[in-house]
Amino acid sequence: MKTHLNRLLLAAALAGGAIPVHAAGVDYRIDPEHTQVVVTWNHLGFSKPSAHAGDIQGVIRYDAANVSASSVKLDVPLASFTSHVPKLDEMLRGPEFFAAGKYPAIGFESTSVEDKGNGRLLIHGKLRIKDHEKAIVLEARQNKAGVHPMAQRPAIGFDAATVLKRSDFGVQAYAPDVSDEVTLRITVEALADAAR
Repeated sequence: MKTHLNRLLLAAALAGGAIPVHAAGVDYRIDPEHTQVVVTWNHLGFSKPSAHAGDIQGVIRYDAANVSASSVKLDVPLASFTSHVPKLDEMLRGPEFFAAGKYPAIGFESTSVEDKGNGRLLIHGKLRIKDHEKAIVLEARQNKAGVHPMAQRPAIGFDAATVLKRSDFGVQAYAPDVSDEVTLRITVEALADAAR
């Protein structure tokens, strides 16, 4: 009986200790006006063009006291994806590449976050392009956390990057002349809800 009681007390203490950690996390909504995704590739060895997307939607949950309890989920609408070359944009949104008519957004959702110290993070998660979903790791760095001087509420910002093979996501057209390996960079600014 005493052992059972001790176990119950221990479970209650552990549950009670977990509450403040969970409560310390803050949800920050991604600011689509100050968030971009940039993709860079190699074209025939001569140049390294880029395309970028804006109007990013999503939420970053950040727990400064327990960074591993943090998470991120975002969607990248392909309607905003542009190389600033109209003919190429048409190809990128077409069936050879992203098939934006059928798959209007690219998605990312974290599965775990590692705190590497000095504001550096490894964000493990799943990237979804078309009907392909694969695990990737983003190397991220916190730029700043504090009160946003214009919005007058808590804000946070990160940069993140990774290298991936587009063929893993069914976007292999013209490889290897157009490199299969692409660099993905994200810069994110996010704001806590106004009620906080």
